[in-house]
Amino acid sequence: MSPRLDEARTRPVRQTAPSATPPAPPALPEQTETGPEGLEGLPEIPPYAEVGPLDARALSKTLFGRLETLEEGTHEYAYVRNTLVELNLALVKFAASRFRSRSEPMEDIIQVGTIGLIKAIDRFELSRGVEFPTFAMPTIVGEIKRFFRDTSWSVRVPRRLQELRLDLAKAGDELAQQLDRAPTVSELAKRLDLTNEEVVEGMAASNAYTASSLDAQPEEDDSEGALADRIGYEDHGLEGIEFVESLKPLIAELPSRDRQILSLRFVANMTQSEIGEELGISQMHVSRLLSRTLNKLRKGLTVEE
Repeated sequence: MSPRLDEARTRPVRQTAPSATPPAPPALPEQTETGPEGLEGLPEIPPYAEVGPLDARALSKTLFGRLETLEEGTHEYAYVRNTLVELNLALVKFAASRFRSRSEPMEDIIQVGTIGLIKAIDRFELSRGVEFPTFAMPTIVGEIKRFFRDTSWSVRVPRRLQELRLDLAKAGDELAQQLDRAPTVSELAKRLDLTNEEVVEGMAASNAYTASSLDAQPEEDDSEGALADRIGYEDHGLEGIEFVESLKPLIAELPSRDRQILSLRFVANMTQSEIGEELGISQMHVSRLLSRTLNKLRKGLTVEE
């Protein structure tokens, strides 16, 4: 890297014959033309991986000064803005490392933090006299926290319970190290100065943070199948259980012959002709008795409701 960061970008010129015309200075990378201001006078930008924190800060200050003179939407403005993003990605990685214990992939956290970095670059004003890292870090961290608050929870829960979950996780880790075992609800409540009911509520809210897929496969040493194979199924017979229970006392009040006809018709699944032969009565008589009994039961259910 050039020892002087404010030195204009130049390249060594190969010696030519005295009569030859000196070659024009090369354009910046990916630059095809310049605006009225141009990009002359910018310091040389080495590979971003080789830029240290102090050099990145000095380069950023120079680039912010030039960014204020460029018109937004131009090629030159985009080049300087993108260079600022690349130079300060270390701020995003540092902020993202604070959330390494979260369940989200680090690549996603860095991507969200980069959005915060871009917002900070667009809002930064060099005239305020504040160092850019100091200005940008709250914006980057805030963007990452907003990402976890708005998208990481499988089920939306109140902010109070989201914060309680974090407090319980931190207190649980500390107590587990001290006690060499998992802490109880009472111990967590005493540590956080909460009631047992509040701790239980916070622990229940933690279950809403992540959701397991029904098709998720178990561990290799688990002989059971996927989660969908281990949960119960919908019992459609439960839909009519209320009517069955309501009918029981009404049926018990019927004459024995009417109960027998109901049993032969709906339990034994016999036809009216077969019931008539069983009881020694005509099929028409069975039909009248059955209709009368059903009307009586229907009326009884209506009254109960």
